[in-house]
Amino acid sequence: MQSASNPVYRRRVLMHKIGITLSSIAMALGVFFLMWILFTLLLKGSSAITFAMFTESTPAPGSDGGGLMNAIFGSFVMVGIATLISTPIGILAGIYLAEYGDKSWFGGVTRFVTDIMLSAPSIVVGLFVYAIYVANVKHFSGWAGSIAISLIAIPVVVRTTDNMLGLVPASLREAAFALGAPRWKVALMIRLRAVKAGVVTGILLAVARISGETAPLLFTALNNQFFSSNMNQPMANLPVVIYQFAMSPYDNWRELAWGGALLITFSVLGLNILSRTLFNQKTQH
Repeated sequence: MQSASNPVYRRRVLMHKIGITLSSIAMALGVFFLMWILFTLLLKGSSAITFAMFTESTPAPGSDGGGLMNAIFGSFVMVGIATLISTPIGILAGIYLAEYGDKSWFGGVTRFVTDIMLSAPSIVVGLFVYAIYVANVKHFSGWAGSIAISLIAIPVVVRTTDNMLGLVPASLREAAFALGAPRWKVALMIRLRAVKAGVVTGILLAVARISGETAPLLFTALNNQFFSSNMNQPMANLPVVIYQFAMSPYDNWRELAWGGALLITFSVLGLNILSRTLFNQKTQH
């Protein structure tokens, strides 16, 4: 045991205390600004959370009242379709990487591309979908918006699935192989089932990530002042409506923008809390 009079020991203790102090200050600053943002949203957005916001469409310029029903519906539909697209692709790609990724060049390339997609700006994804889809069909649409945000969600699901499957003990796989189970069944019925809570967590995190994306939807779904369920036409969505209403000169538009921001923020916060709860319950068993 080192003596307290040892200068090397005292220096290490000092550096430890400095590190802990700086970390605590950084954490306190982060929590402070987070609480500030949430308090501001509650203060300015709570007045807009009314029954009319969920039952009326966005108002015309200069008119009173109105709500966000069309934007809420559009966001829900596009995020739902994007989740249906990204979930099977992401899970299957994650299974491939976990089973074969270390033994093939294609797996290495897939991991590399996935890492690039995770860090790519969302506006680049929006421009990509605009160039290959919107520019060819010559109109904005809900389908284009769903495709754009699904491209953002896929790498999140892929990476989470790959990491979760990597946590399964090798002895569990070897036992399944020893019993004569084929590789595909081991991957789907043994490994994937063992980490299903972690995979669900990844899906929820992907949904939380795409729920507030604005830039891709500006280039793909754009907006629609009226309620529309036609996915082949421009479709209203909360992020773009918030972006447009927040910069408008109309008081009721700005109030609706605060209400929409509050709704998205607490929806994303709820998804993150749910994902962490599911993951913690799995790890405690």
